[in-house]
Amino acid sequence: MKKKIILASGSPRRRELLTQIGIAYEVVPSDAEETVTETDPARVVESLSFRKAMDVAEKQAEDCVVIGADTVVALDQQILGKPADETQALQMLHALQGRSHCVYTGVTLLVKQQDRMEPHTFHERTTVHVAAMNDREINHYIATGEPLDKAGAYGIQGAFAAYICGIEGDYYNVVGLPLCHLVQVLKEIGFEI
Repeated sequence: MKKKIILASGSPRRRELLTQIGIAYEVVPSDAEETVTETDPARVVESLSFRKAMDVAEKQAEDCVVIGADTVVALDQQILGKPADETQALQMLHALQGRSHCVYTGVTLLVKQQDRMEPHTFHERTTVHVAAMNDREINHYIATGEPLDKAGAYGIQGAFAAYICGIEGDYYNVVGLPLCHLVQVLKEIGFEI
């Protein structure tokens, strides 16, 4: 299968990851509503990834494969989204420091062929262990500005890497796109990598 791939996300991290593994794609960010009533992190990310992929696929005139993705951080099964401000970032980082939490990324590969839509939705979960941090370290990290546009108020690939003492699972899932799982599903649906 040779179809155009569209990434339904404006995330620079997701763009970097697809480029890193040599997948050619176009970016068409989704305008889909990102509110859900579901509380289970796995279901939330799957639902939102599907919604984003469908939003973009419905606007395409030609056959394509749309990749929708959504990532959340969950501490004790409670979802931590992107902090609204520095105060909320401080609260999230205080809660995460010295503990383990899970990062969930939902991905939907939506194959659009003529008027048919064929979704392939999955999620990946990675456990992240964060070292103990004192107030000075947390405030210093917040001052970098990194926490404000990231789920759970941190980016594993940035300055916060100094406080990640281990992970169980896919590192790239924490960055925002589980590459290996994504490629395996692309191959299963007949896409030539």
